[in-house]
Amino acid sequence: MCAATLLAQIKPEVWTDILQPALSDRLGWALFIGTPSGINLFSELYFKAKEYDDWWSSRYTVYDTNSIDEGEVVRLKRDMSESSFAREYMCDFSAAGDDQLISLSDVETAAQRVLREDQFNFAARVIGIDPARFGDDRSVIFKRQGLQAFDPMVYRGIDNMELASRVASVINEWKPDAVFCDAGNGSGVIDRLRQLGFDVIEVHFGGRSGNAKYLNKRSEIWFEMREWLKLGASIPNSTDLKQDLAAPIYWYDSTGRVQLEPKDDIKKRGLPSPDLGDALAVTFAHPVAKLTELDLIRRNSREYREREYDPFEKIR
Repeated sequence: MCAATLLAQIKPEVWTDILQPALSDRLGWALFIGTPSGINLFSELYFKAKEYDDWWSSRYTVYDTNSIDEGEVVRLKRDMSESSFAREYMCDFSAAGDDQLISLSDVETAAQRVLREDQFNFAARVIGIDPARFGDDRSVIFKRQGLQAFDPMVYRGIDNMELASRVASVINEWKPDAVFCDAGNGSGVIDRLRQLGFDVIEVHFGGRSGNAKYLNKRSEIWFEMREWLKLGASIPNSTDLKQDLAAPIYWYDSTGRVQLEPKDDIKKRGLPSPDLGDALAVTFAHPVAKLTELDLIRRNSREYREREYDPFEKIR
């Protein structure tokens, strides 16, 4: 048994909850056909199919099918915008939509880029934390040093105390210059880490931006991250991360401020919550300077007290 599905903006549940179960009892298969239109279920399935041995994917451009007169193709390429032609006639998933904040092309370039250690080891070390909000969301710890983003640590189903414990372990091992955490659902993580003596900076995604052109802090840090990618950043070659980074769209509110698409709206489009993207973005919350050894000692008052010299220690 087979099912042919034309994918545009259908909800993921149509596949996960209806079509896939209907095919499973007969070992059936499905064929998904569509035109790239930003980040959605179609793009998610296409890129995952390239990783799975039991899936197949192929892309056919207008030049492969010969379904349109050659003269008409020339006219279309002349009259359409480059990104529109790439999406509609070249089936190019990397072509950014007009309202897409980060293009898949920029993300893919960053994922393929390899930096030498001397190109980033002089920069400050920063950790970003995005605690899960709901059951299907992911808790993420992301390390970044200058232009280099390291493999994220992704967890499902852990509570704030367990997440705080894992963050503490990463801090002790990596010794970052700053740790930023989304305060929206991370207050418990922040409180626990501070209780353990760690200095954690809370970031309110919905709070005021330091730049009047942005509606809120989350919009600001995602735009900062976009510029970082264009400057020559290197990111892990992770499908989930690449999809997260390319998912949000943006627009301007009535006062002309830039507004990034909220997480809940992204999920309504059938995409997962961009938790990996938010964890990386929060590392751009504030400028960070590389700390000296003395700064690292003084940052943790308990550690400073333990190391402070006591001239009367031997006679007590």
